[in-house]
Formats: sequence, C-alpha cells, structure tokens
Amino acid sequence: MENHDMTTLVQVMNTLKRRGVDKEIQMTDDKKFILQNSNKEYKPEDLTIIKVYRFEGDSNPSDNAALYLVEDTTGQKAYIIDSYGAESNYAGSDFNDFLSAIVVDEREGRNLRI
Repeated sequence: MENHDMTTLVQVMNTLKRRGVDKEIQMTDDKKFILQNSNKEYKPEDLTIIKVYRFEGDSNPSDNAALYLVEDTTGQKAYIIDSYGAESNYAGSDFNDFLSAIVVDEREGRNLRI
C-alpha cells in the first residue's frame, strides 16, 4: 500500500532504508561518483534512474532537494541526493552533467513503492 504522507526527504530516506536501500552515491572532490562506504565508482551508463522524489522548502527556496533512486547494472539500488535552487550541494556542472547522462526508466514495477 502506498503512503501518500511521505512529504519530507527524511521520511523517504527512512522508508528506503527499511526496504534495504541505504547507500548514497556521492560525487567526490575529484569528480568521481562513489557508492557510500565502498570503492565502487559509477559512470552514468552504469545507472538507471527509477524514481525521482522532489522536496520543496516551505519558507526557504534553498531547502529544495531531489532524491534520485537509481539501480546499477547488477540490480543494486542506491540513491543520489541533490540540493537545488539558490544553492546546490555541488559546485560546477559536473554533477548535473552526470545526472543528465543517466537513463530514466520510471516504469511501474521498477521502483520501490513508497
């Protein structure tokens, strides 16, 4: 059953964690995209975005964020978080270029229902 009360980033992250998705892919200072607590490096072609969650701050546009639920070529799921709006959590275009190059496939059944 879907829960339509999932309105915050923390609520979605907690639900994903309960469902076994608890690793974040982050961009390092040297522009590599690494799976949290591992040495696994990803290229855009290694990933598919299967769900996007957007969160907008009620009073502050700098509180805007997006969580991208991704699946790699082996079926492992992880997430990528991006703050957007007035400030991004990554400077320059490398992060956005990486995200833009990932295939998006949000077909029903591919993602985790929340």
